[in-house]
Amino acid sequence: MKIGTPFTKSATTVMLCGSGELGKEVVIELQRLGAEVIAVDSYENAPAHQVADHSAVIDMLDEEQLREVIAKYNPSIIVPEIEAIATNVLKEAEECSRTIIPNARAVQLTMNREGIRNLAAEELNLKTSKYTYASDKEYFLAAIDRIGYPCVVKPIMSSSGKGQSVIRAIDDVDSAWDHAQSGGRAGKGRVIVEEFINFDYEITLLTVRHKDGISFCEPIGHEQVNGDYIKSWQPHPMTKELCTQAEHIAASVVNNLKGYGVFGVELFIKGSDVYFSEVSPRPHDTGLVTLISQDLSEFALHARAILGLPIPNILQLGYGASHVIKVNGESDSVTFSGFEGLKETGTQVRLFGKPGVSGSRRMGVAIALDNGLEYAKEKAKRVALSVKSEL
Repeated sequence: MKIGTPFTKSATTVMLCGSGELGKEVVIELQRLGAEVIAVDSYENAPAHQVADHSAVIDMLDEEQLREVIAKYNPSIIVPEIEAIATNVLKEAEECSRTIIPNARAVQLTMNREGIRNLAAEELNLKTSKYTYASDKEYFLAAIDRIGYPCVVKPIMSSSGKGQSVIRAIDDVDSAWDHAQSGGRAGKGRVIVEEFINFDYEITLLTVRHKDGISFCEPIGHEQVNGDYIKSWQPHPMTKELCTQAEHIAASVVNNLKGYGVFGVELFIKGSDVYFSEVSPRPHDTGLVTLISQDLSEFALHARAILGLPIPNILQLGYGASHVIKVNGESDSVTFSGFEGLKETGTQVRLFGKPGVSGSRRMGVAIALDNGLEYAKEKAKRVALSVKSEL
């Protein structure tokens, strides 16, 4: 693929649909490789807006608004960075010879849990937790009876743990249904009820599909609270046999989805078994650790794959860890101070530049590198806690 010069007739134009903290890092990497980038999101001054060459604010579930912004900027490549997008418009754009990353089908399948779970369990015959779906309260109660206690309920269209809860007894049922109905991206709707697997640990296996094949990053371990990532580390210790299983599952899903880019494949490990959980056809929030743990971060790998550039052997620099910086409260002008943890060697902070907070919001991340996994995790935590916020 030829890469042109920004702001000229030869420019390689890339439109990012979704402009959060992950999108911000993708924009930076694309610009380093000479692309001209348009960042689109539903609110002004989103993180990627602050670094992109152009920005736009639209409702990306509104088909006409999405068509209009594509027509205005005429990008050759469109990169969805969130799930809530009018996928019919992406399909139209693909039919008009625009490149969708990874492709319109993959975006459509992975934007809801039903599509990707059916693909993994029923078409690819991969091991997953038991599951069923419900569209109303009556079917929800029947689904719980079928799966049994404890079980997990999630909206089929949500991310970062929104609307997710664990049902341990009948007293939890009503609140779980209400929480799921309020947490979906498209409002009230269908849910998935899953068997609760008391797994040993869960990992993200960043899988890069590129012009020369498939590459894997080292497994990333992570800790979540209410479905939202709090800390991650790389590499997570795993036996060779479990790594082989994990890579087989990830390759099966990614090769079926096709297209180029980074896929965040989420897996549960229980004893000698690996279970498929979910996949995102884009960089993953737990992969923020790769900003310090690898020579090429997940964002650099995504940019290379998008532009059709070679992916070499990925160099692991040591034990890396990340720890989120969260802010609680209400403010449209947050300030940060402290940063005493940055006196430690092998530490960095990324403040995302989000324009405000309402409730609890991830506003940054601390990352650390060390020669031992536990040292790296504790170091990242110390750095994160040293950052003070004022509303």
